[in-house]
Amino acid sequence: MGDQVTTETTQRPGALRRLWLFIARPSTSIALGTLVAFGFVAGIVFWGGFNWSMEATNSEAFCISCHEMEANVYEEYKDTLHYSNHSGVRATCPDCHVPQDWVHLVARKIRATNELYHHFKGSIDTREKFEEKRLVLAQHVWDDMMETDSRECRNCHNFDYMDFTLQETRAAERHQEAIDGGLTCIQCHKGVAHELPKGAFEEQQISKSE
Repeated sequence: MGDQVTTETTQRPGALRRLWLFIARPSTSIALGTLVAFGFVAGIVFWGGFNWSMEATNSEAFCISCHEMEANVYEEYKDTLHYSNHSGVRATCPDCHVPQDWVHLVARKIRATNELYHHFKGSIDTREKFEEKRLVLAQHVWDDMMETDSRECRNCHNFDYMDFTLQETRAAERHQEAIDGGLTCIQCHKGVAHELPKGAFEEQQISKSE
C-alpha cells in the first residue's frame, strides 16, 4: 500500500504541466465560454494599457522629461506665441511633432526609438553637442513637414478660417499660394517655435537650387 502511494505521488505531473493541461484541454477542464471571456478581458486590458502608454508618451511633460529637450528647445519655445498668447490657446510639443491619426502616430512612435537610443548614448546631452547637431536635427523636422505637407501645422491652422485681411499683404499672398498648392507652411515658417540654427538660410538656398 505504501509503495502504491509513493508511485502515485512521483507520477503526479508538476504545476506547470498541470497548468498546460488545464489550458490545452478546455473541453475537460473549463468551458469554452470561460476561455472566450478570459481572452476578451485580456484583450481589453492589453489594448487599454497600449493606449495608456501612447497617451502618456504623447504629452509635453513627457517630452521635456529629457534634459536635452527641457534645457534647449523648450526654453526657446516658452518665448513664442505658441506657448503664451492673448487667447491662452497653446500648441504643445505633440501638437506640432506627433501625428493625430492612429497609423501615422504609431509609425512616429516607432521612429522615436532612435531618439531614445541617442538620449541614452548622450549624443546631445550638452549645449555644445546640441548646437553642433541643431541644423541636422532641424532639417530632419523640416524634411518631414515638407513630405507631409505640414500636416501637424494643420492640426490647428486651417486656411478656410483665416481672415487674410488681418494679415500683411505679403503673408496673405503667400497663404493664397499655399492654398493653390505651390507652398506648404514650413517653407515660410521655419523658426516659428524655435531658434533657427546657424547655417539655416544657407541650407534653404541649397534646397531651392536643387
